[in-house]
Amino acid sequence: MAQAKQGDTVTVHYTGSLTTGELFDSSEESGPLKFTVGQDEVIPGFEEAVVGMSPGEAKTVTIPEDKAYGARMPELVAEVERQYLPAGADPVIGQQYEVTQDDGQVFNVTVTAMTDDTVTLDANHPLAGRELVFEIKLLEIA
Repeated sequence: MAQAKQGDTVTVHYTGSLTTGELFDSSEESGPLKFTVGQDEVIPGFEEAVVGMSPGEAKTVTIPEDKAYGARMPELVAEVERQYLPAGADPVIGQQYEVTQDDGQVFNVTVTAMTDDTVTLDANHPLAGRELVFEIKLLEIA
């Protein structure tokens, strides 16, 4: 039976959770995920887990932070004075914003704390610093 390898386009169903059991993503509602192995379209640990799987095979893998979204980086957290927020912005803890740097690069930040005068913005991926658990079922190799 065929096994997934570098360069193959694969279709999978998956459920992602934290080691605490908290679900953070699933393909059950959005439909299967299709990606090409070796093209960096998914996190490295997910891609590595699929390599060697055959259609119809399912497995559960635990992916360490260095093979997922990396370690949290404190330098990506900044406290910003409210006066520098866009006019009419009414931040809420947990809310995400798109920020454009002077060089045109766009990235997402999450509001993590607030005072009357400041807002703390975190540009780390929400899953950075976390070990992730994925249930993966390989549906197809193309």
